[in-house]
Amino acid sequence: MTRPLSIAYSPCPNDTFVFDALVHGRVPDAPELAVTLADIDVTNGLAERGELDVLKVSYAVLPWVLEEYTLLPCGGALGRGCGPLVLTRRPGAAGDLAGKTVAVPSERSTAYLLFRLWLAEAVPGGVGEVVVLPFDEIMPAVRDGKVDAGLVIHEARFTYQDYGLHCLADMGEHWELTTGLPIPLGAIIAKRSLGEPVLRRLAEAVRTSVRMAWDDPEVSRPYVLEHAQEMDPKVTDQHIGLYVTEFTADLGEDGYAAVRGLLTRAAAEGLVPPLGRDALKFL
Repeated sequence: MTRPLSIAYSPCPNDTFVFDALVHGRVPDAPELAVTLADIDVTNGLAERGELDVLKVSYAVLPWVLEEYTLLPCGGALGRGCGPLVLTRRPGAAGDLAGKTVAVPSERSTAYLLFRLWLAEAVPGGVGEVVVLPFDEIMPAVRDGKVDAGLVIHEARFTYQDYGLHCLADMGEHWELTTGLPIPLGAIIAKRSLGEPVLRRLAEAVRTSVRMAWDDPEVSRPYVLEHAQEMDPKVTDQHIGLYVTEFTADLGEDGYAAVRGLLTRAAAEGLVPPLGRDALKFL
C-alpha cells in the first residue's frame, strides 16, 4: 500500500501518548498515517459510515461495524478504576435520577452502554431525557443547571470537584464488582479490506508505539500537551496512567473477556445487536 492510512483518534492524552511515536515517524517499518483528531462521538459516526481506514472508537459501537472493520489487539483503553462517573450538583442517591435529564458524551459510547446496564438495576423507572454533549461541555452543563446530571469520562474523574460537583455513581466500579473484569472503554479498529499484511504491520506498529511511549514518556509530552485542552500537566499524567495500561499493549485473555462480556450483556438486554462467534477475532 502506497497511500497513507487515514486514521482518527481523540486529542485526549491517552490517545496522543499512544500514537505519538507512530505518527511522528519514529516506529520502524510502520505504515504512514494521515491523522484527524476528533471527539469520540465523531469517530464512532465515522466508523458506522465506514469513512476512514483506522479509528479509535467506543467498544459499544463494535456490533455495528465489525463486518467492515477488525478489532486490533492493541492501542485501546481498558483498565480498572477508570470507569465513567455520574455527576450531580448535590449529593444524592441513584433513585434521584428518575425522570431527570442526563447529559452523555455519545449514545454509542461505552460510557453510555455501561450507564444503561447500571440504570436497569439502579433506577428501574429510568431517567427522563438523555442529551448528547461533547464530553468537555458536560460538567459545565451540570454545574450551570442546564441538565440534572452528567455522565463523564476521561480527565473529568480528576477534575469534577473543581466544578463543585458530586459523584452519584461510578459505572466502572459497578462493572468490576459484578464481573471481576477490567472496564472496556475505547478500541482501535481498522478496515478488513486493507488486507492481512497491512493489518498485521499496523498492529505491530501500534504496539511498538505504546512501548516507545512508556520507555521515554518525555518524548511524547509536547504532542500530548499540545492537544490537552489546557489540562494541568499533573492531570495529564494521571489520565495517561489510568487509561494506558497493559491492555493497551495487548488485549490478552482478560481484555477480550471484558469486551465480549460487555457486548454479550448488552445484547441480552436488547441494547446492541448480538456478536457473531468470531466477531472479535483479529483477522
